Amino acid sequence: MLKHMLEEILPQFGDKFELKRSLANSPLGMIRTMKLGIHAVPTMLIDNKIVFRNTPSREELINQLNSY
Repeated sequence: MLKHMLEEILPQFGDKFELKRSLANSPLGMIRTMKLGIHAVPTMLIDNKIVFRNTPSREELINQLNSY
């Protein structure tokens, strides 16, 4: 659900954000999640900082993106 929201919302921000997905159960994904302290999926990061550990509402997501 978060992926679909981001795909709809991110085009409004032009090139300001880039959507990158990582599989938490892949070897590289497991290493990254351990380093960042991610224990739940979905988790959204901006500049390698956790901003959501769940699926936010559409309004919360837009407000968070606007703050950058």
